[in-house]
Amino acid sequence: MFEHIPPFAGDPILSLNEDFQKDPRPNKINLSIGIYFDDAGRIPVMDSVKRAEAIVVAKGGPKPYLPIEGAANFRSAVQDLLFGADHEAVTSERVATIQSVGSSGGLKVGADFLARYFPGSQVWVSDPTWDNHRSMFEGAGLTVNTYPYYDPANGGLKFDAMRAALRGLPAKSIVLLHTCCHNPTGVDLTRAQWEALIPVLRERELIPYLDLAYQGFGDGIQQDAFAVRALAAARVSFFIANSFSKSMSVYGERCGALSVVCPDARQAALVLGQMKFTVRRNYSSPPIHGGQIVATVLTEPELRRDWERELGAMRERILAMRRQLHGVLAAKVPGRNFDYFLTQRGMFSYTGLTSAQVDALRETHGVYMVRSGRICVAGLNNANVEATAVAMAAVLGA
Repeated sequence: MFEHIPPFAGDPILSLNEDFQKDPRPNKINLSIGIYFDDAGRIPVMDSVKRAEAIVVAKGGPKPYLPIEGAANFRSAVQDLLFGADHEAVTSERVATIQSVGSSGGLKVGADFLARYFPGSQVWVSDPTWDNHRSMFEGAGLTVNTYPYYDPANGGLKFDAMRAALRGLPAKSIVLLHTCCHNPTGVDLTRAQWEALIPVLRERELIPYLDLAYQGFGDGIQQDAFAVRALAAARVSFFIANSFSKSMSVYGERCGALSVVCPDARQAALVLGQMKFTVRRNYSSPPIHGGQIVATVLTEPELRRDWERELGAMRERILAMRRQLHGVLAAKVPGRNFDYFLTQRGMFSYTGLTSAQVDALRETHGVYMVRSGRICVAGLNNANVEATAVAMAAVLGA
C-alpha cells in the first residue's frame, strides 16, 4: 500500500539535536536548536509564568471547545502587546486576530488564506530565512522566491539591494519580513531602514507578512514592535504571526497568534470570518491552557511587570554571551573582525564559518551548530563560551 512513499529526510535542525543527544562526550556543546537556555544550560521556568499557571489551574471549571478564533482575552492581550492599547488600528477595530497553534500555526493559516484569496501572488523571503518559512508557504501551494538580505562580507544587511528588489516586485506580492531578531542571521533592519522600506511596501501595494517570534529579545518589548506599529500607522495592510514560546518559555504549550491589519473594521470582519473558516477545516480550534497562561501574564499588572523584568534578564544574558564570545575570538584570531557578533541581535548569529568548518567543530570539538554556520547564542553560558570560542578559533586556523 505505502511502498511508493519516500522516506522523510528529517528536519536538519531537529536531526542535529538528536545526534547531539547521542554524543557520549561529556563536554559537548549544543548551539543548534532555537531554544533559550539559562546559564546552567536548562530551559527556565519563569516565575511570572509559573504564578500565572497556578491562577489558571486554581480557577478550574469545565474545558469546552474554544471559539474557532480563540479566547477573547488572549486575542485582546495580543493586540495590546503588538500595537499598544491606544493604537488607532486597535481602537478602530481594523485588526483581525486569531489565537493559533504556535506562530507556526498562524503562519500556515495565513498562507492558506493568501493562497485562496490572492491566488496570483507569489511569496518572497529573505536570503536566508528560517527553513520552515519556505516549507509552509510551498505547502499552501504558493511559489516562494528570495530577496537579497544577508551580506557575508561584513555580517550585515544588503539593505539597498533588498529595497531595490522589493521595489521591482509585482503588486500584491507577499513579502515575508522578520520584525526583529532575524532567524537565522541575527541581522535586523534599523528604525531608519524600516522607515525607508515602508513607503516602498505601500507604494508597490505589496503584502507584508511579519514574523515576530522573539519580541523582547532584541532591544525590548516596545522597541521590538516598532515595525508593527509603524506599518499600521502608515495604513499598510499586513499580516503578523507572533509567538510566546521563547518570550515566556512555553514551547510545548504552542501559544501563538495571527493578526491581519486591514483598511477598516468592515474588511477586518471579512478577514476574520475567512480565517475562522481556514482554521475550522484545519485544526478546528486552539487549546485552552497555554493561551490562558499567556493572557494572565499579559493582563495582571504585577505578573506583567515581573515577566518584563525576567525577559529583560534573558536578553541581557544573551548580550553578555555575545560580548564574551567576541572577546575571546578577537584575542585568538587577531586578524579577523568579529564585531558582527555585537551588532547582530537576538538568539541567533551567523558565525561566518563554512560547512566544512562546522563539521570539524562537531567532529573534533563536540560543538554542534547548523551547517550554515548559524548558532543559537542562548546555548552559550559561562561554563562553555570560552571553550566554544577556542574551538571556533581552532577551525578558523588560528
